[in-house]
Amino acid sequence: MGWSQKSVFVLEVDESVPATEGDSACIVGLHSRGSYSLSMVHLSELQFLTFLCLLLLQDAIRTLSALQTDASALEMQEQTRICPQLKLQAMRGFLERVGITAEDLDHLNIIHVAGTKGKGSTCAFTERILRGYGYRTGFNSGSCFPAWLQFPHLVEVRERIRINGQPIGKELFTKYFWQVYRRLEDTKDTHGGTMPLCFPFLTVLAFHVSISVGIKCLSSSVVVCRRPWVCGIASLDIDHTEILGDTIAKIAWHKGGIFKPGVPAFTVQQPEDGLAVLRDRAELIRCPLRVCPELEDYQADCGPLHLGLAGKHQHFNASLALQLSHTWLQRRCLPESLTSTSVENAGLLQLTFFKPSPIMVKGLADTQWPGRTQILKHGAVTFFLDGAHTMRSIQACAAWFRETSAQHQKNASGRVARVLMFSIKGERDSAAMLKLLVPCHFDFAVFCPIPKAVFYCNADQTVSAEDRLQRCLDIERSWHLHSSGWDNKGTQLLSEDSLLPLPEKKGDTLVFPCTQSALQWITQGREAAPLCDAAEIHVLTTGSLYLVGGVLKQFDPAFSK
Repeated sequence: MGWSQKSVFVLEVDESVPATEGDSACIVGLHSRGSYSLSMVHLSELQFLTFLCLLLLQDAIRTLSALQTDASALEMQEQTRICPQLKLQAMRGFLERVGITAEDLDHLNIIHVAGTKGKGSTCAFTERILRGYGYRTGFNSGSCFPAWLQFPHLVEVRERIRINGQPIGKELFTKYFWQVYRRLEDTKDTHGGTMPLCFPFLTVLAFHVSISVGIKCLSSSVVVCRRPWVCGIASLDIDHTEILGDTIAKIAWHKGGIFKPGVPAFTVQQPEDGLAVLRDRAELIRCPLRVCPELEDYQADCGPLHLGLAGKHQHFNASLALQLSHTWLQRRCLPESLTSTSVENAGLLQLTFFKPSPIMVKGLADTQWPGRTQILKHGAVTFFLDGAHTMRSIQACAAWFRETSAQHQKNASGRVARVLMFSIKGERDSAAMLKLLVPCHFDFAVFCPIPKAVFYCNADQTVSAEDRLQRCLDIERSWHLHSSGWDNKGTQLLSEDSLLPLPEKKGDTLVFPCTQSALQWITQGREAAPLCDAAEIHVLTTGSLYLVGGVLKQFDPAFSK
């Protein structure tokens, strides 16, 4: 068992209450940082251990969240903000304090994937293919610094560390969390009192888990990898501009930082200026870089390849995954013949001939990646879920929704109403993204703040409830401006003293104070004229993976446990 030194657990035993055979002592009070209280309760040994594990997990989550505001960690982040090498040195220092060496990482047979969008889907395709070959896989969606460059989880932080395609279990997460935390805590005095922020901590934790459980192939987005077996660059787009720059070329330069001398690398088709930067960086580093072909160029015995993830944009991710898994398998020297032919093209090697094996074909078809082009049915309401949050990904999301919703509409028993459920982080251009969604012809739009997850380590956790609601009102105003030329002259979004009562009706929109109330209205209320007489309702939920996670937690049994 492990808990932080700041935790205090008190067991009070009432000996006047007899315990039956096999029961633990009656627990009168159990207190940690939070407040737990039980009285006169008999627990079997299994129930007692289960309850303790739950408390330890909750304490781990609180401790992890506290790292985001650790003064020494924030000071280190400021010092390393402008120097990537200092960031990497800091991460290597944390790994060493936990007992992880560069040689340990080399033995993980890492597939290193970077990019603005599509990293998660690419890794999901890749690890599903390699699992088909019998390999035990790991999937770390971590990052080094800055702390907020990280794929969000949907519901629980455990999703960020996956073993054989599944989030790490609660017991294992708790066990390895406290192992890593204690080692860092015990050594911080000899390292200037420094502790990592929450996301770098998760990166260290993910490597510790992978080494401990004997992972043979790790798909990772962590730059600290010294000798990955193969590297991949997914689609580039404008995002995190305050860190990576405001042009595709600048972002490409940062993403090309994963290239290593002599390590094969692949990229999907990129904008011309981004591809030029990647080519130049690869030549400078002496890294062999190849451009993936279109998915349709692969010749499989079964005909056209079918993907478990919907949307035409997934074709790029699937092609990259085929090249990554193919190269990884070649290095493992499988007896199966996997060969390719390359031709010269604008200074890059473009692969044109590749025949995926039946295992690869099946892996692509069986891939699942929750929250990305996912369809979830709840009675008469069908949720179309996609955590798109950049311009290009929103554009792809809109195309997917229009096509898929139209297909579902053919089988409807009556009129189908379309609803947009949207939220987005404050620094992103919501107006430009909403403009891309207008052609979907929604009957209604619903806006609500991004839900606060059990673990929510980013800047939004410090934003007040009033500010979060104000964002939603601003987003609503942008939606009206784009969808109907609406202007709000004479209409105040704020009263003189406070926010207007919510939800606030503005014709064909509603603003709700939380995800749960919005979902309750969509599935149970539906007083609005466009919805009340509809046989079915199609709801596109997009703009944030956390928002998508709120829907999954409410209606998907796999996430609501």
